[in-house]
Amino acid sequence: MPLLILVAEDDPAIRLSVTDYLELNGYSVIAAENGEQALSMVERYHPHLLISDIKMPQKNGYELIKNIRKLPQYRLLPVILLSERGATTERILGYQAGCDMYLPKPFQMEELGAIMRNLLERSQIIHSELRFSQNDHPESATIIPPDSKKLSDTSDNLNPQELQNKLELTKREEEVLKLLMEGHSNIEIGQRLHLSHRTIEKYVSSLLRKSERNNRIELIRYAMEYHLV
Repeated sequence: MPLLILVAEDDPAIRLSVTDYLELNGYSVIAAENGEQALSMVERYHPHLLISDIKMPQKNGYELIKNIRKLPQYRLLPVILLSERGATTERILGYQAGCDMYLPKPFQMEELGAIMRNLLERSQIIHSELRFSQNDHPESATIIPPDSKKLSDTSDNLNPQELQNKLELTKREEEVLKLLMEGHSNIEIGQRLHLSHRTIEKYVSSLLRKSERNNRIELIRYAMEYHLV
């Protein structure tokens, strides 16, 4: 399932441009025209990341973030602030409010995309580690989702080669998985294999789908446990 991004921006042109860019890059996107609407959508749709303008009606970006950070379940929600105000004092206010990144306008969509990927990847790792540390039994359903139970039930009875054959990993997927296990980012893997990071993202998505894991951390643990590479 694609990650859900909330875009809070009162300028229709910018809102549409950012939304189109994100959707073309495989994200699901919802949009708000003001801070009050954005706060309501955060609580209703539980996005994986928020991109917000600062100067908005009803509730500005600073106020929006402060309200979000008061909600325990959203204290770790990645937030990117967009603003025409590039002064140091404005950036400091943004970080004090609780944003993760401050991006002055005008900005390049590619830079926004790179920042998002970094924040989302870090967020998934943090949430996975939190779930792992809060569970006394790492192999329980908290880490292994219900829809992967069938595969998990049979894994213990298969040797690594049989499990690898069952997953039907391609040679390239094995190469990507090996580099993931060594701690490399998608960009680094792409450079090593002479592929674009977008192509690597597709291989990672395929590995997650075949192994029925939720994120990279669970995939790496699964691969290490069953010696897939």
